[in-house]
Amino acid sequence: MSKETDQSHAKAEDNFSSTAELAKNTGFQSTLSIASKDVEEQKKPYNPFENRNLEHPNSTLGSIVHLLKACLGSGILAMPAAFKNSGLLGGSIGTLIAGVVCTHAMKLLVDTSQKVCVDAEKPFLGYADTCGATFKYGPKGLRKYANVFKTLVDFSMAATYIGVMCVYIVFIGSSFKEVLDPYTVGNQLSIQMYCALTLVPLVLISQIRNLKYLVPFSLLANALITVVFAITMYYMFSDLPSITDNDRVKVASPMQWPLFFSTVIFAMEGVGVVMPVENEMKHPQRFLGCPGVLNVSMVIVISLYGIFGFFGYLKYGDAVKGSITLNLPQDAWLAQAAQLLMALVIFFSYALQFYVPMEMINRMLANRKTRDHENVIQITIRTVLVAVSVGIAAAFPNLELVISLVGAIFLSTLGILIPAIIDTAYRWERGLGPCNYVLYKNIVLGFISVFALFSGSYTSISAMLAGEGHDVIEEIASNATLF
Repeated sequence: MSKETDQSHAKAEDNFSSTAELAKNTGFQSTLSIASKDVEEQKKPYNPFENRNLEHPNSTLGSIVHLLKACLGSGILAMPAAFKNSGLLGGSIGTLIAGVVCTHAMKLLVDTSQKVCVDAEKPFLGYADTCGATFKYGPKGLRKYANVFKTLVDFSMAATYIGVMCVYIVFIGSSFKEVLDPYTVGNQLSIQMYCALTLVPLVLISQIRNLKYLVPFSLLANALITVVFAITMYYMFSDLPSITDNDRVKVASPMQWPLFFSTVIFAMEGVGVVMPVENEMKHPQRFLGCPGVLNVSMVIVISLYGIFGFFGYLKYGDAVKGSITLNLPQDAWLAQAAQLLMALVIFFSYALQFYVPMEMINRMLANRKTRDHENVIQITIRTVLVAVSVGIAAAFPNLELVISLVGAIFLSTLGILIPAIIDTAYRWERGLGPCNYVLYKNIVLGFISVFALFSGSYTSISAMLAGEGHDVIEEIASNATLF
């Protein structure tokens, strides 16, 4: 072989080597190289939906049922009392507006959670985790507050459900008092005493530590509440006054609107369950959108709440109580059965609500260095927590005002304000839409939340401190009714 031939072969080998080196060089990617395909695959955005490995995922229909079950609870029984603070016309319009606001806020929460899952490379996130991740992957100035914000939301969620537990205790006490008072003439117990008598049964049921053991109680509660709704509607639609020929207020005083809005938020807001339902879906992309799980569920919820509130107030007028079951005839055994069954439903539901604050407390206990005296610690904490909620309920036993206060302080914040904040934070460096409409829209949501927080809290606390509850509200209504 000649020298020239050897040199040409050497040049060919050098050229091939150079091409190979260029293909491997990350600064100069060849579209024909296998390495470049690997890089492109690595650059594909993380898809949280494809990475969810659920052992028992919920179907789309099943998710709608779960969301309806969560939203259509005892809160619907408080809707007639809400209409008392708004009027027939005002309540109908207000329920629609409040429903749209709550639905949109829940949509913001789920939408932000799904998007931030991509950045965090997590298949799903809970409420508090979503808030923390939004700050962590949001504007640089907020990133250092991620853990603080997450912890704040966690504590707020726990406080919310403690407030709900107080409402449940007042409801149980009020129901038993309403039924037993006619049989204990001369020896009637106070509502505070009935609340105190719930302590031992609630302490016992709150010792159930595993959620799966609460399933039979939840199933029984769902069956009983169906019976209660049927009995309540039977009495509610019997001898119903005419819509036009009655003295029912059409639009109540603006002074009463905060109580209306706070009560509706308490009844309708499903912020505590919306993320768990979405996280357990087989096709989570169907949760939002049109029609979507959220929209379908909330249309049904808003419609039923509006109907129940309208006709409940039309039936009983200003005499309607914090739960319409308390207005049922005291001398009818069917009505008494409905009241006792509803008290039993709330009793069984208490354990499920109790699970939420205990979940946060257990996460804190998990950081302990030792597991000594675990049972004693668990029993003590659970007993103290129940005792505190019973004490608060006994101190402020007006059901209508307690519902309004919990809705104003906690659910207006968690259900409306925080979703608006995290949506704004996530979009801050990613675009706020044409003319920054997202920012202005979320500012309006924040204003609504703050208005409900301060006005609802002030009105509720003022009535509680006056010690007259229902009479205070009636005085406000009589002095400032519009028409």
